[in-house]
Amino acid sequence: MILTSDGLIMTNRHVIPDGTTNVSVTLSDGTVFDNVKVVGRTADSSSLDVAFLQIQDTQGKKLVPVQLGDSGKVNVGDQVVAIGNALGQFQNTVTSGIISGFGRSVQASASDGSSSENLDGLFQTDAAINEGNSGGPLVNLDGQVIGMNTAVASNSQNIGFAIPINDLSGLISSVKKTGQLQQPYVGVLYVPITSDLVSQYNLKTDQGAYIPTVAQNGGQDTIISGSPADKAGIKPGDIVTKVDGVAINQSTSITSVLDNHQVGDTIPLTVVRDGKTMTINVTLGAAPSN
Repeated sequence: MILTSDGLIMTNRHVIPDGTTNVSVTLSDGTVFDNVKVVGRTADSSSLDVAFLQIQDTQGKKLVPVQLGDSGKVNVGDQVVAIGNALGQFQNTVTSGIISGFGRSVQASASDGSSSENLDGLFQTDAAINEGNSGGPLVNLDGQVIGMNTAVASNSQNIGFAIPINDLSGLISSVKKTGQLQQPYVGVLYVPITSDLVSQYNLKTDQGAYIPTVAQNGGQDTIISGSPADKAGIKPGDIVTKVDGVAINQSTSITSVLDNHQVGDTIPLTVVRDGKTMTINVTLGAAPSN
């Protein structure tokens, strides 16, 4: 998706291989730009599968940016349209459907099984999404982008996933302002709370983001050592119910709220620990590249 008239582009991280510095971009009308700069891509461990590119020379071509909508106003059943190059060969494919669900968590893998990533807070849609749609827009009927097509459920019918645009708005603003990609992070592994999770772990609240214990996470740490969360005293077993006053639930993830802030900001987290609610201030760091 073209974000600015001078050629800033947003796409999925998984379509820009790690280590790539320049790519070729073909517009919908067939115009080709070579030596397009890779501004940056989120770390493979990030739940936001996103990369930014910059056309170095527009060659006088008039580029029309997409219009960004508000994914926070999207409801299940809303009609949407997905745009992309289906299977990498059917250019400018348009498919329609509805929002089937939100707050979905999936583990997405490359078609050859060479890599996988954990993605959270996704829209589910029955608009047909295939390989080649990745990085393309999911728009409402006003033509406003409310998501970025990212994954499809294999061995299924009409189950695709898109990153809500509000989850990307902070990164978009930051890259526009600085020309660099720095994703703010706190450094925790968390799971959006569902009714099943409440029963499984006997949780005392039904909304928020649960940070599993090491035992619950197969022996792996859920608080990154030396991270902002570690320094602030966040602990495994904590439930984050609010970030900077914004309630965390299945439709609003920690990541989506953090990405409305900048690296270096200090924000309050409302945390439930052993049944008690407390406020912990965390100074956001820059997400590491690995």
